[in-house]
Order: sequence, then C-alpha cells, then structure tokens
Amino acid sequence: MPADSVENFLRLLIKSPSGAVFNPWWQVDGENDVGPQAPGIRRKQLRAYLCERLKKARLAVVGEALGYRGGHFSGIPMTSERILLGRKTDAGIEAKDFFSGIKPRRTSKRQKSRDGFSEPTATIVWSTLLRLGLSPEQFVLWNAFPWHSFDPRAGMLSNRTPTKAEQSAGTPMLKAFLDLFPCEEIVALGRVAASQLENLDIEAHYVRHPASGGAKLFRQQVARIVTKLP
Repeated sequence: MPADSVENFLRLLIKSPSGAVFNPWWQVDGENDVGPQAPGIRRKQLRAYLCERLKKARLAVVGEALGYRGGHFSGIPMTSERILLGRKTDAGIEAKDFFSGIKPRRTSKRQKSRDGFSEPTATIVWSTLLRLGLSPEQFVLWNAFPWHSFDPRAGMLSNRTPTKAEQSAGTPMLKAFLDLFPCEEIVALGRVAASQLENLDIEAHYVRHPASGGAKLFRQQVARIVTKLP
C-alpha cells in the first residue's frame, strides 16, 4: 500500500544525529513550539504532502537542509508556515497546493511570528515551479540533510550548514526518498545537495540556490529543466 511506504519512510526519520540538530517530526522545540502536540502535527502534514505526490511527482528538488523558517515548523521541506496557511497568494501559492484531507496548521507560537514564519527560499521555489505550469503534485521537495541543523550559540531559530559527518548521516534518508519518488528529473539546489546526490551516483541538474541574490538565475535554470520534461 502506498500509505505504508510513506509510513515506513517517516519512521526512518526518527534516527537523526545527536548534537545541534532538531528533528521536527519526533522532537518538541520547547521554546518555540505551541506545545507537545507539535511533532505529531508536523508528521501528519509531511505524511499528507508525500502521499499526495506518490506516483505523480515528475520532478524532485533537493535542497541542503531543513531551515527554521521552513520545515522546522511546517514539517515540509522548503515550505514555510505562511505559504502553508495560504498567506502568500500574491506569490501564486494557495493553501490547497500542499495536500488535501487535513487542515494546514502552524506549530510555532504566535508570539514568535504573528502570521507564521516565512522563508524566502520556500516562496521562490514554490512560486517558480507553479508559474512554470507544473501542478503541485508533479514536483516534490526534499533536503540532502533532512533535519534542521542549527547554531548552538544562536539557538533553534538559526541555521547552519551540516557538517560532513551529518551530511553522511543524511545519505540513507536521501536514498530512501529517491526510492520512494523515482522522478524523471532531479534538481540539486546548491553544492551540498549536488555533492550528496553525486555520492549516491544519482544524475541531477545542479542549479543556483535562490538565496543571496541567486533567485533570477535559479528561475532561468529551472525553467530550462521543466520545459524539457516529457
């Protein structure tokens, strides 16, 4: 059963590395989460997101690692609470684009971010792919390091590049994801993702990460890939 394969995949995510790494599907962020129910909400949302795309996704986009403005609280890679809740319709992103059957929910405390956290990379990736004519279930997003690596000096609301050891720990999860989603084309968003995919002997298109002034080039490179999809 397709749902069973997603459930098995979610169970694999329990095995996150120790240290300054947050596992949003199985751990509570005591300082920033709405409560102990937060990991369950994030698991439910990731499950619904993945099930919606099984046997439908044609393009996989693999980023570096989960960010605190994105999947840390939404439970979905490269997806912020704000777009999940339908508060970025001006960017062409609707709440119905993520999954059906359950109601999207935020898991961060309202006092941390009134309208939910917003992540520029998430907004750019989603809006670009939708504007290129892909339906939401035709693309699926993941990260080479699936958990959230944060700066222990700055706390949970920070990001850092995963160490080499952490990247290696994420490799089995990346392989499991690609087994679950054998897409026609794979996009590596940035150097870390490209390196991890290369280690797995997976052929992928390297594209510029949209952060730090890379949005225009990202859009151009992705457009060329999408137009070649059969």
